Amino acid sequence: MNNSIGVVKISDDVITVIAGIAASEIKGVYPLFNNNSNGNNSFNKKNISKGIKVNLSDNKTSIDISVAVEYGIKIPSVIRELQENVKTQVETFTGVKMEEINVFVQRVLNKSE
Repeated sequence: MNNSIGVVKISDDVITVIAGIAASEIKGVYPLFNNNSNGNNSFNKKNISKGIKVNLSDNKTSIDISVAVEYGIKIPSVIRELQENVKTQVETFTGVKMEEINVFVQRVLNKSE
């Protein structure tokens, strides 16, 4: 990003954290590495960026997010909500235009897990 004063570069880590926070706002979505489905989204400061990969190249930016979903939710609608929220938050806070947000649902969590 260029402005009249100089160049602004935003780290992949910053985009990763913003994407993780945005993902944590979606009910029924959990980080893939966590088996806890006690009703609390377990994306937190310590693990917010795990399961999220940012790919920056020229004017194309994409994010890959691996998640687990709670049993009983409508996966297509909740994933679409996650994609829209991540896109909106990343673009709003960084000015980086998102090309795509790929979500990989790797697991379904039962309330008893």
